[in-house]
Amino acid sequence: MEKFIVAAETALRISDSQQGDTTLVLLHGYLESLEVWEDFTKLLTPYYRVIAIDIPGHGISEVRGEVHSMEFVADVLKGVLDKQGVARCFVAGHSMGGYVAEAFAARYPEMLQGLILFHSTPNADTDAKKEDRRREIELIRSDKKELIASLFVPKGFAEANRKRLRGRIEQLQELISSTDDDGIVALLNGMIGRNDMNDMLHGLKVPQLFIFGRMDEFIPVERAEALVAAHPQAEAAWLDHSGHMGFFEEPEAAAEIIRGFIDRHAAC
Repeated sequence: MEKFIVAAETALRISDSQQGDTTLVLLHGYLESLEVWEDFTKLLTPYYRVIAIDIPGHGISEVRGEVHSMEFVADVLKGVLDKQGVARCFVAGHSMGGYVAEAFAARYPEMLQGLILFHSTPNADTDAKKEDRRREIELIRSDKKELIASLFVPKGFAEANRKRLRGRIEQLQELISSTDDDGIVALLNGMIGRNDMNDMLHGLKVPQLFIFGRMDEFIPVERAEALVAAHPQAEAAWLDHSGHMGFFEEPEAAAEIIRGFIDRHAAC
């Protein structure tokens, strides 16, 4: 069920399946909305209560200033969970959603049963990446959002999957076209300023899972393997035929990985 609520003084759209003893929160990535989870959620709702949100600045959620820090979004998520009566949950964040999930873990560890980073990383932006994001802000302010959509979206999919998933690519490109410019800029500024979360993960006393795609152009295998080696406290799983969009590219395999992780740790 979708509805609009106000959490942490921010108006946003959420979806909540409302049934299940264990709650899983899904946090979408940059230039996405909760709509990206629609089909994937169907693989999870028979087992869990599934909540998704439009991260403020994306989808049909409010823009609250020039910078949406990951901590601000984490506070909004905390407000959502309080309103929905959720005391503890698993949180899975895709890409940028993983940054929000990490901020939530740092601020509200008592509410977390497990953390899933889905094509995401605890590393802060490098100086080069910050410059890339600033150039992207310039493109947005120059009314070149469609250029970003045409370049960014296909790169998220493994080359071998782009023809098969052309409809998904077009759906995401249309979603970008309808995303508020100020919201995009606010989240880009938030990602530029986010903290390194490696030490936080090492000290986090809840189960953790990394999910990576072996064909991911945004997080290449070498970088992903370095993260796995640096975080022995976390479980790691690989989607062999996915780029950065495993919930579209290999949905059944991704859902099975998530279900296995939750079922191993739900009683903790």
